[in-house]
Formats: sequence, structure tokens, C-alpha cells
Amino acid sequence: MSIASLGNLLKIFNGAHPTPEEKQALFKEAAIMTVARATASDMNIKEIEVETVQEIVSRITREEISSADVRMAANSKLYESAPLDKYLSKTGSKLDIEDRLIIVRALAEVILSDKRVSHAEVDFFNMVAGAFDLTPAQLAGLIETP
Repeated sequence: MSIASLGNLLKIFNGAHPTPEEKQALFKEAAIMTVARATASDMNIKEIEVETVQEIVSRITREEISSADVRMAANSKLYESAPLDKYLSKTGSKLDIEDRLIIVRALAEVILSDKRVSHAEVDFFNMVAGAFDLTPAQLAGLIETP
């Protein structure tokens, strides 16, 4: 999957309401952006983190991503136009809670992949969870059933 243009994310950020297909594409883009960006959250991209991102993206999106695309997404100029938390907040409001939880759990998997968790990675995780408006109960898997 080429992520050179995160078009759906930008479209939603500008106020559009997604169709079911766009919502799925938005989920994929948000997942890729988030887990890829996690590799650079502590300013030290490790190969194991890149490989973990590739495995996660394949598992949750059923698409392949190259290590070059992971690195590009991790350092994208997109973050210069608006902070990631603003993109994720806007995106999160369009995604189901289950999709937001999939992304946050994948993020935790990337952070833990090198067996070392830095303060910057914890801050990044908390920022993503906050931007997605997830409560501690939801993060722990305690979701009310209808």
C-alpha cells in the first residue's frame, strides 16, 4: 500500500462525512500513520519496530507496507501542517470505538516490540488514546454491551 498521499485523512480533516468505504480507508490510514509514527516517537527508529509495524499493518488492513513506507509515514511532512493529535481526534470522531481500540492496541504492540519503553513512547501512547477519546475502562477492554 502506498501512503504517499493520505487523501482520505485530509478529506475527513476538512469536514467531509465518510461513506462506509471511505471509513474503512480512513481506518487503514489512521492505523498506518499511528503505528508508523510510533517508531519515531522516541527519535530512535529500530528495525524491530519497523518490522512490527509491517506485521501489524498486514494483519489489521490485509495490505502490505514496505519498510520505506513505514519510515516515510513515521517522518511525514503531514505532521508539519497539523499536529498528529488533531488529525487523530478528527479521525477518531469518524471511527467506531472498536477501530480506535484496534489502533491503540497495535500501537502498544509496536512500543513494546523492542523490549524497552521510553517516557516519550508513553507520552505518545497517552496522546493517541486521548485524541481517540478513549477512557481507561475502554483501554482495559471494559466496553458496555447493549
